Amino acid sequence: MVDRSGAGHSLWLRSFHEAKPGMPRLLCLPHAGGSAGFFFAFSQALSPAVDVRVVQYPGRQDRIAETPAASVQELAQGVFSALDERDETPLALFGHSMGAVVGFELARLLEAAGRPPAVVFLSGRRGPSIERIETVHQGDDARLIEEVTKLDGTDSALLQDEDLLQLILPALRADYRAVETYRRTPGPRLRSPFVVMTGDADPRVTPDEARTWFQETDGPSELHEYPGGHFYLTEQQQAVLDRIQATLRRLGPGGGAAA
Repeated sequence: MVDRSGAGHSLWLRSFHEAKPGMPRLLCLPHAGGSAGFFFAFSQALSPAVDVRVVQYPGRQDRIAETPAASVQELAQGVFSALDERDETPLALFGHSMGAVVGFELARLLEAAGRPPAVVFLSGRRGPSIERIETVHQGDDARLIEEVTKLDGTDSALLQDEDLLQLILPALRADYRAVETYRRTPGPRLRSPFVVMTGDADPRVTPDEARTWFQETDGPSELHEYPGGHFYLTEQQQAVLDRIQATLRRLGPGGGAAA
């Protein structure tokens, strides 16, 4: 973990690799139960041409002693407060699953502060206009583990280690509670461009449901489907990275997200 240019001034933010000066900046937001390490491979592949920063939510790994956030909005506010308001470097956001709605709420905060994201990547999640009654967080541990196993986003070895399982379950349950009870509050449409990504076999979101993100911005929007399920981005990592790089390049000189 490396502290560069203020990247590590808060427990919320991580920087794994050094980027060249003036490179596009990408802030990654993990899924429910996920940690900053999930995006280590992204950072490794994109650096030094992209300045990758990753969010670490409370209640896991080196933040295990902290109480997990109670809501998506609380997570978004935590990240927003950790960002340096004096830093004028345009920022691109990439959120997967729960991270997509955290990224959306973060984008709302940034736009309200006059610092709109250069682009928002929204992965593996339906738009907030589609509300569902979801109760995984209310079930017992077995139900929670079953859901995580079905989505294939957590190392099976962790789920089979009872000691590790007891460490990760509180944060996992809190994340599910946050995302399952999330409801979009009224507010203006955003201006930032949206790049929506989804797996064509994702059991949690159809391409049509992913497309409803377009309703949330007046900026240009596009949808990209990839072979795979909810965690298609691990199976299709290179294609996803290519899309990120191509998007950042066309935003403007130096990638459009450079200082």
